[in-house]
Amino acid sequence: MSSDTTPSVPVPTDEVVDLCSDLLRIDTTNTGDNATSVGERRAAEYVAGRLAEVGVDAQIYESAPGRANVVARIPGTDPGRGALLVHGHLDVVPFDASEWSVHPLSGEVSGGYLWGRGAIDMKDFDAMVLAVVRHWQRTGVRPARDIVLAFTADEEAGSEYGAHWLVQEHPELFEGCTEAIGEVGGFSYTIDPARRLYLIETAEKGLDWMRLRVTGRPGHGSMVHDDNAVTKLAEAVARVGSHRFPLVLTDTVRTFLTETADVLGMEFDPEHPEPLIARLGPIANMIGATLRNTANPTRFEAGYKDNVIPGRAVATLDCRSLPGQSELLEAQLRELVGPDVDIEYIHRQPALETTFDGALVDGMSRALLAEDPGARPVPYMLSGGTDAKAFDRLGIRCFGFVPLRLPADLNFSALFHGIDERVPVDGLQFGVRVLDRFLRDA
Repeated sequence: MSSDTTPSVPVPTDEVVDLCSDLLRIDTTNTGDNATSVGERRAAEYVAGRLAEVGVDAQIYESAPGRANVVARIPGTDPGRGALLVHGHLDVVPFDASEWSVHPLSGEVSGGYLWGRGAIDMKDFDAMVLAVVRHWQRTGVRPARDIVLAFTADEEAGSEYGAHWLVQEHPELFEGCTEAIGEVGGFSYTIDPARRLYLIETAEKGLDWMRLRVTGRPGHGSMVHDDNAVTKLAEAVARVGSHRFPLVLTDTVRTFLTETADVLGMEFDPEHPEPLIARLGPIANMIGATLRNTANPTRFEAGYKDNVIPGRAVATLDCRSLPGQSELLEAQLRELVGPDVDIEYIHRQPALETTFDGALVDGMSRALLAEDPGARPVPYMLSGGTDAKAFDRLGIRCFGFVPLRLPADLNFSALFHGIDERVPVDGLQFGVRVLDRFLRDA
């Protein structure tokens, strides 16, 4: 009697949980400062190692000590077709562990969720991609077209050491890439038990981070003082923080609201979309931020002693512009802050917008519907920004597609950069199945 000793092939929907948990336990905190950021090197080595185990040649590209990126190419059966770029970042934003229910670096599975900083932003997608590619390599699957994998550094601080550096220094790595998928899209919004919208990112707002500076006359804190830099800047910052910019509906946002109103059985008034936005529950804040330009004060620095009036004060604004609105936003802000406030850009990257059509979009829709017959894919605009801004410079058409079927009561948008970041395990496994279907035939 003989026994079959052929080792079983790991199931990708099981392996993705372990891969994601491993990645969450690797600290890749990005503070925005090389001196204090942990760096992505360990995570990059982990990713490259998991790919090498199954025969994928993945190269590590370091833009600065510890700031590491991983790139690999999976050959397709039709080399004449344009390649598809699949990209995800390895870095995460900082955290205060005392605020969390579990430690942010635990990678713990509890209550049906996988917990940790980066669980949805975006080590979940990194793990999905690894799980799918590893399964392909073990079972002999080849995609229809070349697929370029990029696991990047520094996305959380503007991508200077990640995607933008790769595009500038190694554009040959993306030779032939015509389209790309990355964060944040493909997640579900529940209409009712039988129907879900799946939001596919076809647009994202521009990144316009600004620094405001004011100078004044220094002096003793006990004196009457009419040239106080702190006062001038505080007044300017308060005007910005309380200002509501005009309503502007882009093509993407208008399409999303029109389709959503249809599903909800509501009337859509383009002049007054607020009632419709209010019906969107956990994604209302994300969608609401795409109706107009935004500018939020995030930092304020001044002074060096309690009884000294400082000669200068500095504040930071996180501004996000709609497609084609960056210069207008700057003009609006200059009028708001007044002539005594100097403005300089920290980062300025353009907004992106593409159409919701073509074979790639059809493929996303087919893959989602195959796993969820109640799915209705719709285009939407991301209120933040992604590495797509870098890859767009190469003429690559970019989408956000990280498929996740989410619980109806989960406040998904609040988890980005929030406390208790977590991804549902069954949602992560759903993503693997969808991604596998989609990438095979994309």
